[in-house]
Formats: sequence, C-alpha cells, structure tokens
Amino acid sequence: MLGCNVAGTLQVAAVVAFYMAAALIMVFVNKAVLNSSPDLPLLFLLIQLLIAVILLYASALVSKRIEIPKFDAQTAKKLVPVVLVNVIGLVFNTLCLRDVEASFFQIARGLVLPLTIVVSSLHTRTTPPAKVLLAAATVAFGFFVGVTPSTSLPVASTPSIISLLYGVLSSLFIAFHAVLIKSSLPHCNNSTIQLAWWTNCGSAVVLFPAVVLDGEAALFSNMLHDAKWDGTVFFRGSLVTGFFGFLLCIAGLLSIKITSPITHMFSSAARSVLQTLLGRWIFGDILTVSRGASITIILGGTMYYTWIKSQTSPPPSRRSEDVESSGADSMSLKSKHELAQAKSTPPVHSQEK
Repeated sequence: MLGCNVAGTLQVAAVVAFYMAAALIMVFVNKAVLNSSPDLPLLFLLIQLLIAVILLYASALVSKRIEIPKFDAQTAKKLVPVVLVNVIGLVFNTLCLRDVEASFFQIARGLVLPLTIVVSSLHTRTTPPAKVLLAAATVAFGFFVGVTPSTSLPVASTPSIISLLYGVLSSLFIAFHAVLIKSSLPHCNNSTIQLAWWTNCGSAVVLFPAVVLDGEAALFSNMLHDAKWDGTVFFRGSLVTGFFGFLLCIAGLLSIKITSPITHMFSSAARSVLQTLLGRWIFGDILTVSRGASITIILGGTMYYTWIKSQTSPPPSRRSEDVESSGADSMSLKSKHELAQAKSTPPVHSQEK
C-alpha cells in the first residue's frame, strides 16, 4: 500500500514537472525567437501550426486512437467560427509576447479569467455565484495594479498601449474559444483529436495569406539573402516551440487526468513565480513592487476561483466525455486541455502556443 502511494506521488510529481517545464520552455523560447526576429511574428506562428499538423499526422501513424478526419466542406463551414477565433487569438497572443517583457506577459493577459466568466455567463444567460464574481474582480484588480503607469520604470520596460491592447484582445479571444469548443465538438464526431486537426489546419490556411499580404514572406526572403542576419535562433526556436507545443498538449492532458484541481492550481502558481524569476534572469526583466503585487493578486484570485470550482463542480459524467477521453494515448494539440478546462473552469493558461 505504501509502495502504491509513493508511486502515485512520484507520478503526480513527474506530470507536474513535465507540464511546468514544457510551458516555461514555450514562453521563453517563443520570446527569444520574437526578440531575434520581431518582424516575423506571423510567419513564426505559421511554422508552429504546420509543425503541429505534421506531428499530429505522425502520431496517427503510431497510435490507432488518433484518427485524422477526411476533409468535408460542410464540416469546414460549421467550424469557421472556432478556427477564426483560434487564429486571431494566437496572433494577438504572439504580438503581445513580442512587445512586452516575459515576466510582464502574465500580467498583460491577466484578464483571461474575468473575461471567460463574462463570455460564458452571456452565452449561457446565467449569473455567476457571488464567490465567482469576487474571484473575477480580484483578478481584474490585479491586472489594473500591474498595468498602472510607473515613473520608476525605464521607457524600454514600459509596456505600450498597443501591447496592452494585444493582451486584452488575446484574453478575450481565449474566452470566446473556450465557449466555441463546446459547440464545435459535435461537428467533429465529439473528437478533440479531429477538432485539433481542423483548428490547426484551418488556422494555417487562414494565416498563410496574411503572412504574404503583410509582407513577411518577402521580408523573410530578403533576410535569407542577407549575410548579416543570423537565422539560427529563428529556425531552431521554431522547431523547439513546435515540438514542445505538441508535448504541452500531452502534458496538459496528463495533468488533467492524473492531478487534482488543487495540485494543478499550486503548480500553476509555482510556474508563474518561476516565469517571473526566469524572465528577470534570462532577459533582465524589471520587477517592480507594483508588478510583484499584481502577479500575487492575480494568482490569489485565480487560486480562489479554482478552489471554489473544486468544491462545487460535480464529478464529470461519463456520457459527456469525448471519444478519446478513455485512452492514455490521446492528445489534441491544445484543444484537449482547453476542452477539459472549459467543462469546469475557464482556461487560465500562460503563453503555451
């Protein structure tokens, strides 16, 4: 019995460590690439999406549980809303990370929880309980504490209005996406694997003309012929983030399956602290008292919300689970994690894609 408990504890610790490591690698490698090639954010995102699709096909060859859907025009038409919301959210997310410091990124996207609660409430036409509203208000207050202008910050470290707008819009589209996932699954045979394929492929198709029209394709061609440009960080970073983005989906699924909401809550808090410290160490980010207070308040409100949901949410019905939920080999390239969170709690996640 003791051996089983120890094994279970080690398993939970391994999953939490795996999830935290993958999430932190995604944030900081993304930031390094965007710092080295700030004029290629859309192309960088397109490459990540294409890598995700390739790895999804590769996984289908390894596991029979992963079924790649056949293209169907009617299904594609029905999934246009979730695809557009997905790609727009990813673009704002990438632009926000490019324009703010890595440690400030979690503050810039601090309105994810309040906006998700608002969008979900409007969609279901219900009023959240008072405790949920208190948690949302706490997180929102933490956001405004962090974005309040400070005279102690140098100009280079002060976030611009447009970068904060990117963060708010990113949070808003994450909220929309959480709601749309639920309504989109029936069009994919209730399969998060198939939904992941549609959203990643569809997002790549939508993003490709934007890369061309924005001039990034031509700029990239010129940079390739420029002897002064060192594309090592861009190419290696694209491969690393594409691969770890895929692993992060597995890690998120394992975290949901194996850990409890409370464990996930504290692991997310620990990850936020590590992200702040690593941002200061790797990129030399400035951590002021107001920023530290902001992160603490946002974490406090988020942890309070998670605790509320863990006390009030009923056990998930077996009939409501998606078709892959019983398989240990299931993975969905971000949608699996967001679906599970959308069923119980709004997706409070850091830059993981």
